Amino acid sequence: HGACPGEAVVSEEKLACKPMVMCGLMQHESKMSILHFTASKSSTYEEPVRSKDPLVMCCGFRRFIGRPLYSTDNPNMDKHKAERFLHKGGAYVASIYAPITYAPAPVLAFKQDEEGNWAHLVWSGSVKGADPDRVNLKRIILSGVPHKVHKRKSLVQFMFHTPEDVRYFKPLELWTKWGRRGRIKEAVGTHGRMKCIFDGVLQQRDTICVSLYKRVFPPFPETPTQVMSV
Repeated sequence: HGACPGEAVVSEEKLACKPMVMCGLMQHESKMSILHFTASKSSTYEEPVRSKDPLVMCCGFRRFIGRPLYSTDNPNMDKHKAERFLHKGGAYVASIYAPITYAPAPVLAFKQDEEGNWAHLVWSGSVKGADPDRVNLKRIILSGVPHKVHKRKSLVQFMFHTPEDVRYFKPLELWTKWGRRGRIKEAVGTHGRMKCIFDGVLQQRDTICVSLYKRVFPPFPETPTQVMSV
């Protein structure tokens, strides 16, 4: 509970001609968590919006500097693909470390110019909720080339460089740019070559790939005051 401001404070605010806003916080709104917003890029902003770039966030009555991480919005999925950029016309979710705010609060994200002014509206949206268990995944693709091909079998090189790496990633599924699926049989030699088998005849010009996923989080503010300051 906040005490009523004294006469000196009220008089000083009136003399300065500045509006004074008083508000109360609900339970847990003074705590930090990972906050998620629905984000739609502004039609008037033409510059690329990179993930983790600092923006001025106007969330309800709060203003703070955040570095949002963008991801796809799939309501029927429990894992979401992290995006490097925010594109126009898509459904995205922006995630940041910020004080908890309950939905549905409007959100505006601005880009500061060199003088520190809020020059451009980057995207707008609303609070989706605070959920630290949301899984955002970053995908990395490792590729290799067939050294020898015999029907469904192939000797693949340049994907790994040690037999230990081949044995470590052996349970992963392989896929090719021409639509074949396969798996690793065993390592060959000491330079990371491996025997692979696929579900169909492999072509010599094909490229063998494997997808790796890593859970990513938005950057945590360096100091506690950075979240609440502009």
